[in-house]
Amino acid sequence: METRQQGLLDSEPLQEVDEDMVSEVDLNNSVSEEEREEIQTELAKLEEEISTLKQVLAAKEKRHAELKQKLGITVLSELRQNFSKSWYDMQTSTAYKKTSETLSTAGQKTTAAFSTLGTAITRKFGDMRNSPSFKSFEEKVENTVSSIKSKVGGASGGGSFEEVLSSAANASTQDTPSNAHLTESTERTC
Repeated sequence: METRQQGLLDSEPLQEVDEDMVSEVDLNNSVSEEEREEIQTELAKLEEEISTLKQVLAAKEKRHAELKQKLGITVLSELRQNFSKSWYDMQTSTAYKKTSETLSTAGQKTTAAFSTLGTAITRKFGDMRNSPSFKSFEEKVENTVSSIKSKVGGASGGGSFEEVLSSAANASTQDTPSNAHLTESTERTC
C-alpha cells in the first residue's frame, strides 16, 4: 500500500521540456502541403459563390421592390396587412378566446354585483327614511326652516325654502342702499 501512495506522491521533479523544441512544433502540420492547396482552392471557390449569390440576391430584391411599386404596395400598407394578420391570428388563438370568455363572465358577474349593491343601498335608504330617528331629524329641520321663515319673512310665514332665501336676499339688498346713503353722507361731512 505504501508503494502505491509513494507512486502518486512521486518526489522526483518534473522533467523540463526544451522550449526550442516546443516552438518548432507546427500545430497545422497535420495537413499536408497538397491538402492545404486543395482546401485553399475550395475556399476560393466558396468565396466566389458567396459573392455571386449576393449579387443574385441583390438583383432579386431590386426586382421585388419594382414589382411591389407597380402594384402600389407601400411599406405602410404592408405594415397594416401584417398587423391585421397578426390581430386575426391572435383573436383566433385559444388563449385569446379563453381570456375573452373569462373577462366576459367577470364583467357579467361585476354588473350583477353592482346591481345588487344598488338595490341594497336603495332599500337601506328607504328603511332609514322610515326610521324614527330620521323622522325626528326631518321634523327638527322643518321647525328650523319655519323659525327662519318667521324671523326673516315676518308675517308671511309660508313658502318654500327657496322663497325664504330669496326674501332674505331682497331684505339684505334693501338694507344696502341705506348703508350706501350713510356712507355718502359720512364722506360729505369729512
